Amino acid sequence: METKLITGNAAEIESECLVVVALDHGDKQKTDARLAHRDVALEKATAELLATGEVTSKQFETALVHRPQGLKAKRLLVVNAGKAKSFNQTSLRRAAGTALRFLKPKMVKSCALVAPEITGGAEEAVRCLVEGALVADFDPDTYCSDRKDQSMQEIRVVVPTGSNLAACERALGDARIVGESQNFTRELVNEPSNRMTPSILADRSLQMCQSVGLKCEMFAPDKIKEMKMGAFWSVAQGSDEEPRLIVIRHEPAGAPEKPVLGLVGKGITFDTGGISIKPADGMEKMKYDMAGGAAMLGAMRAIGLLNPKVKVIGIVCATENMPSGHAQKPGDVQIAMSGKAIEVINTDAEGRLVLADGLHYARTLGCTHLVDAATLTGAVMIALGLVNAGVFSNNEEAYQRFCKATDRAGEKFWRLPLDPEYFEQIRSSIADIMNTGGRYGGAINAAMFLKEFVDDTPWIHLDIAGVAWQEDRKAWMAKGPSGIAVRSLVEFVKGFGV
Repeated sequence: METKLITGNAAEIESECLVVVALDHGDKQKTDARLAHRDVALEKATAELLATGEVTSKQFETALVHRPQGLKAKRLLVVNAGKAKSFNQTSLRRAAGTALRFLKPKMVKSCALVAPEITGGAEEAVRCLVEGALVADFDPDTYCSDRKDQSMQEIRVVVPTGSNLAACERALGDARIVGESQNFTRELVNEPSNRMTPSILADRSLQMCQSVGLKCEMFAPDKIKEMKMGAFWSVAQGSDEEPRLIVIRHEPAGAPEKPVLGLVGKGITFDTGGISIKPADGMEKMKYDMAGGAAMLGAMRAIGLLNPKVKVIGIVCATENMPSGHAQKPGDVQIAMSGKAIEVINTDAEGRLVLADGLHYARTLGCTHLVDAATLTGAVMIALGLVNAGVFSNNEEAYQRFCKATDRAGEKFWRLPLDPEYFEQIRSSIADIMNTGGRYGGAINAAMFLKEFVDDTPWIHLDIAGVAWQEDRKAWMAKGPSGIAVRSLVEFVKGFGV
């Protein structure tokens, strides 16, 4: 999809479809629909439609006008972005996505999005519109034999005369990188496990790194065993597919020696549960168990292109979790790279095992700050549902930095506790720790397990199990992989740049 910035009078723009946002300024008793744009021609063209209340009956509903009076566009699409008092960047992203999802099946190949007034000015509106449109353009029907190419070929963003065009162009370019990187993550997660094995994931990572100028190393089983990554290898040993340790470096010229940010992702390309095998119902979705690793790859892609002046190391521990005669068994004791002994209570709690070695390895490479992302627990879905991802941290300053990043990225995370009392639930009688801690506080138990491998290094843990896969189609996004955490990770890293 091509993205362009234009300025001027929206009424004079020739387009297959001009897209505008409407907001409801009314109260509970009465709607008061108005455009989020100050433009006499647009207000006149939409006056009759808005007066009916049709576009304020439900948030993200749309109304299409053919041959709009006084405009040169062939169509005018009005998107209801909800109450004016709660209109924000997330609303604008979703409004742009709603427009794209509405127009795509109608085979409209280009449109012009009119930037509304929003906090942050025209450049912020441009950023949100482009990110929302690009994310909306993704569809998961990769292998459908009758697939029709409904992709939008071009979007133009219309900013008011007098806007800072240089700032708007930068915002557009950055938003394009971030939106495409989020979709790169979604493409990886969407692939079935026979077409996204650990070695294929490593190859795709190498191709990505070569295309954006990042350094990439890939380690096979011999090296993994040589480095004594016993926790990682314990998961990999049950599969016929070889594991891969993927290490990506962003080392820009002029970056200070510190900080060094470590982004560690769980890359389980298929999770059967191992010997503690999962129920058959829904197991096909376990191809998404590498979404945390894929998020790190998407974030590294964006980081390579945006080039913030901070050192970043991305690590993905990629393997399958399979039952076989070689698979680890409940009750086994494994020795992690750090030297800690782990009693394996449940082989389906494998993500924390691979992350344990990934986090420790990141520290050996000199990382001063750590972030991991994983579809780690079903328990986080019980706690937070399908709206918020879970976030844990051992460092308040790092957490506050991440909060600022999520606010700018428009992604929803909710902090859960790491009180020391929870450690008793994972204390082992035969080893240092167990890999599960009983029925209660499952997401916290998993985080407490990971905390044992970071010591005092500032660390953030993202449990994205509930939001990495959208079960239902949204007005602004296709069902399937969401690419959650890519935008927040990029903003987090940019916050350290100089």
